[in-house]
Amino acid sequence: MAKAMEALGMIETKGFVCLLEAVDTMLKAANVEIIGWDKVGSGLVTGFIIGGVVAVKAAVDAGAQGASKLGTVVSVEVIPRPHEDIAGVIPRRTKSGK
Repeated sequence: MAKAMEALGMIETKGFVCLLEAVDTMLKAANVEIIGWDKVGSGLVTGFIIGGVVAVKAAVDAGAQGASKLGTVVSVEVIPRPHEDIAGVIPRRTKSGK
């Protein structure tokens, strides 16, 4: 990752539409940036955001609440000051989806 992450937030949902609702809510709730998403399997998808610790926590909480109105939120996590090597395991998606 080019810039150091203050915090990494993740939300895993059952179904892509539910994840889209979570991501939309997170981006509207706080000053965060989506850095990627991944299909886990069996209908599970995970979105990854970065930003300040307080912003990421607020965004993940809001995203989980919004997504739970549509479907199932499987898990959420906020990691403050993640180790720089963690960037190597985060799936990245470009705007074209590749």
